[in-house]
Amino acid sequence: MLKAGVFGATGYTGFELIKLLLNHPAAEALFATSESYAGSSLADVYPAGPDLPLIRSEDAPLDQVDVVFLSLPHGAAAPAAVAALATGARVVDLSADFRLRDAAAYAQWYGLEHPAPDLLAEAVYGLAELAREDLPAARLVANPGCYPTSILLPLQPLLAAGLCAPDRPIIADSKSGVSGAGRAPKQHTHFVEVANNVSPYAIGRAHRHLPEMEQAIAWWSDPPPALVFSPHLVPVPRGILSTIYVPLANASRAQHEADLRGLYEEAYAAAPFVRLLQPGQLASLAHANYTNRCVFSLTMAAETLIITSAIDNLLKGAAGQAVQNMNLMFGLEETTGLVYTPYLTGRA
Repeated sequence: MLKAGVFGATGYTGFELIKLLLNHPAAEALFATSESYAGSSLADVYPAGPDLPLIRSEDAPLDQVDVVFLSLPHGAAAPAAVAALATGARVVDLSADFRLRDAAAYAQWYGLEHPAPDLLAEAVYGLAELAREDLPAARLVANPGCYPTSILLPLQPLLAAGLCAPDRPIIADSKSGVSGAGRAPKQHTHFVEVANNVSPYAIGRAHRHLPEMEQAIAWWSDPPPALVFSPHLVPVPRGILSTIYVPLANASRAQHEADLRGLYEEAYAAAPFVRLLQPGQLASLAHANYTNRCVFSLTMAAETLIITSAIDNLLKGAAGQAVQNMNLMFGLEETTGLVYTPYLTGRA
């Protein structure tokens, strides 16, 4: 049985991690940390939570666990990772601290010098479906952001095949549920502000997930096409829906949606959490919420491929993917502890 520790267990993502570990047949939560609620129980924070004691990060028994999950703010996660790695524990970091390979880019986007720049080259970018070969040997995994997961998974096969027009931008228009803003109260996430409203935010070149996505696009395509990313806050608790407009380079290929579908079916044939919908179907939040799936659909419009992509931001976009990465790191079946019954369809 794998022993796990969760740092930042009282945030939405941390609590999802605890719930997943409680139901995982090959792992268990040995400790959970919280600076604000240390000395209390997780049941005191979440009424339906387990009676799991909350301790301060400095009191975490790192030498007694195999893996730690860091559900901490950027800047705070890296020192915790250094401490955990020093004891021999492996780390899955859900913050942004190890997603960018360039320390200067991290300083530019996050406003502080990187706390552990020597670890950036070692960290595996844990987009699980595309990192399977690297995860078994990884000590440190950078769990991708939620928006990037919803956008990069459907883009990668096109980029790798050279099908994206390099001189025309890819446009990703994304909508996120309010839980994506975190549990700490903010005026723009209060019920009265969010209800009956849809709000764009951090558009242009302002959102911190943009360099993460541009980095990956450059890995898979040379030259990389530009990315225009426009996130929005929508009045639902959870889920991300990204509508991605991809100008295609090869007009003759663009006229054959069946060829594109074949490309995706081949790329993700062994990916249990990636689902391509049938022609005529469009992905929605209901396809993915409360699951660890990325569900997407393809629609051609002239020489542009329109992809609608849905994930649960707290699961495939965070805690679920983190557990998926843990499974692959420790040689477990990828789906272990991650099988859900979608709440609407009643089917797995």
